[in-house]
Amino acid sequence: MKYFKALIFSTFFFTYLFSWTEVVSANDLGLIEIQTLFQNISKWTILDARPKSQWITGHIPGALSFSWEDYARTDEHGIPYRVWKPQELAKALGEIGIDEKKPIIVYGDADKSWGGEGWTCWVLSWLGHRGPIRMLNGGIQSWKNYKYPLTSGEEITKNKAVQYSFKINPYIDISTSDIENQKTNIVLVDTRSTLEWFKGKIPGAIHVSWDDFFSGKERRPLHPDDLKKLLKKKGVDTNKTVIYYCSDGIRSGYAWLVHHLSGLPEARNYEGGYEEWKRLTLK
Repeated sequence: MKYFKALIFSTFFFTYLFSWTEVVSANDLGLIEIQTLFQNISKWTILDARPKSQWITGHIPGALSFSWEDYARTDEHGIPYRVWKPQELAKALGEIGIDEKKPIIVYGDADKSWGGEGWTCWVLSWLGHRGPIRMLNGGIQSWKNYKYPLTSGEEITKNKAVQYSFKINPYIDISTSDIENQKTNIVLVDTRSTLEWFKGKIPGAIHVSWDDFFSGKERRPLHPDDLKKLLKKKGVDTNKTVIYYCSDGIRSGYAWLVHHLSGLPEARNYEGGYEEWKRLTLK
């Protein structure tokens, strides 16, 4: 009987510890483990969210470069690092052989990518991607630790161009005017550095640095229970709509993804970020 009870406890414990990585939330968005990708690599389209220079130095075989630096620009209001218009993103994805039903894996390093892997997952979700989207748990650093092969240099893409059909999901982004009009129904979380926070913030925001959303040497996203504890400790009321922001939506996109994977009520990424807030409200 003691053995039986111990077996049940062990089974429950390890299920609790690892099963969250298999949970898939709305938009068919979730995590995937390194070994699972390695064993099924031909079934996925892989996007490397690090700067292109890092991709050239060494990337997972077959991975395509998709850095936020290449798909963001200064907009007509002078706000830097704004995501491309959906029509342009759809065209760019189609040109590298990705349609809205493709199964996609995104990875970065939560360092030089500045959380760009989360931003890329957010962008695909914003476009209404219909295929599965997975972030690689542990990123390129975990892939290297397993001593799996890497490819260096620029690969010639032979993917046939296709059409990417998008349908914007309006519930994961938010405008400056909506933030101003919904002050009592939302809670703002500033994911920038402490120095940035002290230089200026959106009134009423709570500071939780984006690098608190991952842990360990492989910079894996926080387990849902750890995220919930962190947000509670910081005074974030998750019964309200949580709005994550940074300077330009990249780091906050990573925080949004970790939140999304946790099973908490839906959050939003203020893609315009503090740069938009300054230019549109602090005149």
